[in-house]
Amino acid sequence: MKTFGILKEILLTEKSNLLLSEGQRYSFVVDAAANKTQIARAVEVAFGVGVVSVNVVNCCGKAKRVRSKARNRFTVVGKKKKAIVSLAEGDKIDVM
Repeated sequence: MKTFGILKEILLTEKSNLLLSEGQRYSFVVDAAANKTQIARAVEVAFGVGVVSVNVVNCCGKAKRVRSKARNRFTVVGKKKKAIVSLAEGDKIDVM
C-alpha cells in the first residue's frame, strides 16, 4: 500500500483534544486496509516525527435503508478505521 494513501484526515474531537493535552497522542482516520506498521511509517514520512506506538479502532457503521423501485436494500454508512498515534518525546504535529 502506498504511504500517501493511508492517512485520510486528522480527527479533532473533544476526546482527541483530551488525549493531545494529556500526552503526545494524535488521532487519525486511516484506510481500512492499513495495519499498524504502515500507519506508523505514514505518520513518520508525512510529518517527520518519531512514532512510539499505534492503537487502532475499527468503528462499525450502521445499516441505512436505500429505496429503489426494484426492492429495498440496505447499505452501511459511517464505517471507518481510526488510529491513535503516540509520538516520541519532544515531537509534535502542528494541527492548526
